Amino acid sequence: MQLTVLGCSGSVPAPESPASGYLLQAEQTSVALDLGNGTFGVLQRYLDPFALDALVLSHLHPDHCADVSALTVYRRYHPHPPPCEALPVYGPPESAERLRAAYAADTAERTATDLSDVYEFRSYRQTARIGPLEVRAARVEHPCEAYALRISYAGRALVYSGDTGPCPQLAELATGADVLLAEASWPDRPDNPPGLHLSGRQAGEAAAVARVGRLLITHVPPWTDAEQVLTEAKAAFDGPTELARPGARYEI
Repeated sequence: MQLTVLGCSGSVPAPESPASGYLLQAEQTSVALDLGNGTFGVLQRYLDPFALDALVLSHLHPDHCADVSALTVYRRYHPHPPPCEALPVYGPPESAERLRAAYAADTAERTATDLSDVYEFRSYRQTARIGPLEVRAARVEHPCEAYALRISYAGRALVYSGDTGPCPQLAELATGADVLLAEASWPDRPDNPPGLHLSGRQAGEAAAVARVGRLLITHVPPWTDAEQVLTEAKAAFDGPTELARPGARYEI
């Protein structure tokens, strides 16, 4: 699998990076993992948006799904669309309603707007198969319904934390994964709000418990010292550890 970072800024876009969004490809299959603010423009550098085979959403906070509206406009109103079916979208059960509300300008338009011409919404009720990829999800700790995702192909596995506070579900899902793409939104402090995000230390601890091969730190907000977060993660996990960078590509 090849992972391309479309954006990796936490909570909001940063001057040098869009918010959360990743492109995962294997064989002829292309999947977007989240599509936060600013990521749709970057996606077009690497792929015709009509060539996406699925969109997988960890949760529905805007920094992870705001650019779904842009994808909707592109697929609905492009003057020369190729023949294509509705795009499968995996996410929380309320994805169709929430994304329709984000796309529509007001109540009247929302009532009249149906996204079924663009998307086929699917929930995480069982293991999903997208081309050669297998996708499993685990509910994690966050103020809204949120999922960590494990994507497997040809004996290799990537686990993406989405947004989560410390929880055993993340390490369980990530056990033995080749790469853990884990959010770390702040330094480790006793007054960090519970059940919201990971610190650098907590991301490293999750990687160590899961015995992953490699840790990529992501979702660092522009107001957080990324090097401090990275140092904490390295102190807790002795495997290869680095900060995800916008535009970086990783072989998994």
